[in-house]
Amino acid sequence: MVTSVIKGKTLEEYLAVQPDGEGIYELEHGEWILMPPESNRNQQIAMFLALYFAQLGITARYLRMNTEIAVAGAQVAVRVPDLMVLSEEAVLALEDATRATIMLHMPAPELVVEVVSPGKEGINRDYRQKRSQYQARAIAEYWIVDPLADKVTILSLNEWLYDEAVFSGSDALSSPWLQRHKADNLLTVAELLQKA
Repeated sequence: MVTSVIKGKTLEEYLAVQPDGEGIYELEHGEWILMPPESNRNQQIAMFLALYFAQLGITARYLRMNTEIAVAGAQVAVRVPDLMVLSEEAVLALEDATRATIMLHMPAPELVVEVVSPGKEGINRDYRQKRSQYQARAIAEYWIVDPLADKVTILSLNEWLYDEAVFSGSDALSSPWLQRHKADNLLTVAELLQKA
């Protein structure tokens, strides 16, 4: 269950003032939305992927959790993906930043991972809203890890539109990003969802 906190806020107001209380907020349709706490399983999946990426040679300099990203749509929104892999340009753009927010004028991350949480609202947000926002933001790959449906959907940007590949069970994850990083030890969906 998500809770609307404050309506009618712009990106500038969102960045200047955070609502009272603990938790992670996203800006969506001019509202601060309090995101429900992640389940233990979802956190384990995100951490498992971070460690897997580290085995591929991606250093902590490029890996981010709980980093905000501004995305465009009908209104500017702010998302907080479960995991991101930044490009060198994005790392440099954030170097002197006082807040871990990738603004619209900054380079996009190379890869964004969202782990689906239960509930129609969360499922719709990850599969529909974020898909169009991340595509418009020109994020090269968007991974939707869905432990509820035992599948991983990898969306790869191709001429400004996402190509979709769905993996399940013993399928090894494959994508242009993994190929660029020479992933020899390919991870299967079963390994990701069972070991996490």
